[in-house]
Amino acid sequence: MIDLRSDTVTKPTPAMWEAMQRAELGDDGWRDDPTVLALEERAAERLGKEAGLFLASGTMANLVAILAQIGRGEEVLAEADTHIIAAELGGIAALAGVPYRGLPGRRGAMDLDALADAIRGRFSPQGLRTGLVCTENTHTAASGAVLPMAHMVAVAGLARAHGVPVHLDGARMFNAAVALGVDPAEIAATADTACFCICKGLGAPAGAVLVGPRAVIERALAFRKQLGGAMRQVGILAAAGIVALDEMVDRLADDHRHARRLALGLQRIASELVDPAEVETNLIILDMRPTGRRAAEWAADLKTRGVLSAPKGPWALRLVTHRDIGPAEVERVLEVFGALWRERAGVLSAAE
Repeated sequence: MIDLRSDTVTKPTPAMWEAMQRAELGDDGWRDDPTVLALEERAAERLGKEAGLFLASGTMANLVAILAQIGRGEEVLAEADTHIIAAELGGIAALAGVPYRGLPGRRGAMDLDALADAIRGRFSPQGLRTGLVCTENTHTAASGAVLPMAHMVAVAGLARAHGVPVHLDGARMFNAAVALGVDPAEIAATADTACFCICKGLGAPAGAVLVGPRAVIERALAFRKQLGGAMRQVGILAAAGIVALDEMVDRLADDHRHARRLALGLQRIASELVDPAEVETNLIILDMRPTGRRAAEWAADLKTRGVLSAPKGPWALRLVTHRDIGPAEVERVLEVFGALWRERAGVLSAAE
């Protein structure tokens, strides 16, 4: 199978396996696993923050970041299609118990005028104050779109002018840094707290790291424990995360290049499927509406021919490149998709 469902499907590299076998372990519940502490310190230093915290997932990292920075009667503001709102809202509502507002945006970049109108530095007549502004870079729903540095700086400026902290959901932050050609710390500097996944694109088997001011990270640690996130001898996973940070960031450019090559090939098959100009990193979202067949149907057909993809809603089909996808895999996917497209076109012609 050629697996394009996500960049989380990769297995550890040989260097990661070796590091995991040699990892010095303690009990992270007691905060004495040296490998976890080393990963947290390295991540914080890499992103220019005071401290870091290793967590089971990016979803948990976002949740504890919200819990650690927001108070009663405060709301979260985010672009309407961010992953936090689209896929993580259950945790925010059930566990954080805070209201949120989704703001309009374009390709993941929230409208700055809408943010200026929505942000409340003091309690409003409705009894609400803005407690946190959340951004996402890269933006999953917008086909891995990269938020420009100028936009992130502007969001940070608006929020900080009202005394409101910013949290960056940077699950694929390093993809954004590679695409922009900047140091990841420049992106992280536009937020008070930021998290990234070591298992998305970077190849580690599991986990995420939250970085920020030491006082906020200490509060996040307490909330991590409340959520059952003390993982004991988790230095086994952290060891792979250290390798991910040291060895797997620069190669993300290969994933971006393969995604663009795949998008261009799919556009040649059918121009209405995708605009390659919107493929900035390693995510491709195909619009299957012109075919009259739902994304799940296309995914099922592709699977029978050895290609795994991810339906996202009725008509959107997602393809994600990663370190297991090279030029040969791209060409094979185009061959399979092209054959299916021609078969489908023949069926439609016969029906007409």
